[in-house]
Amino acid sequence: MKRLAVLILASLMVFTSGAAFADKLYVGVDTAFVPFEYKGKDGKYTGFDIDLWAEIAKRIGAEYELRPMDFNGLIPGLTTGNLDVALAAIFIKSSREKKIDFSHPYFRAGLKVMVQEKNNDIKSPADLKGKVVAVKLGTATVEYVETLGAKKVVKFPNIDQAYLEVATGGADAAMHDTPNVLYYIKTAGMGKVKAVGPDVKAAQYGIAFPQGSALRDKVNVALLEMMEDGAYADLYRKWFDADPE
Repeated sequence: MKRLAVLILASLMVFTSGAAFADKLYVGVDTAFVPFEYKGKDGKYTGFDIDLWAEIAKRIGAEYELRPMDFNGLIPGLTTGNLDVALAAIFIKSSREKKIDFSHPYFRAGLKVMVQEKNNDIKSPADLKGKVVAVKLGTATVEYVETLGAKKVVKFPNIDQAYLEVATGGADAAMHDTPNVLYYIKTAGMGKVKAVGPDVKAAQYGIAFPQGSALRDKVNVALLEMMEDGAYADLYRKWFDADPE
């Protein structure tokens, strides 16, 4: 009987472990990437990515702790095992997939140029040649801007610093992910800066994992369920006031 009881208990433990995670997951997010992740007035992190992950975690039965950090620390955090997941509007790129794994794409975005409101010389990315351009360290924008022949590419750990550099005249332009650029223009940058030119280098954001993580399949299933049952669309409308593509 004692042996039978042990076998039953072991079976229950195996069953339970399939329904939820025994350990807390450490989730890396950017410190300030409005409206995807940022600190609200109550001191808590909020945003599209934060809400998206909260819903995914609920569906896969995972407890987690957010670990806000500079964007360029996210991939090293995954490769060293300090993070289980990272989501911070991370473009899915082949160079990154040599180091980490990605979920299914969950958001499509491009890059946009931002200049001072009074600047009429820069009308597109091609006009950044010979100019001083502010970007965010560690992002896909850095590589792209460096191909345009900019006079100087100034790299900041926080994109708000790059935007401020433009607003105060320290840089001719900034370039970053379109949703964030447009959000800044209609809030803190209203009347000071503007967006110019088309979106370029459109690509997909993905949730990132250490290579070989078993968590990726569970997250992919939850993400696809959200897209099918309308939960994803509800979050998209909440944060972007539009229907998803």
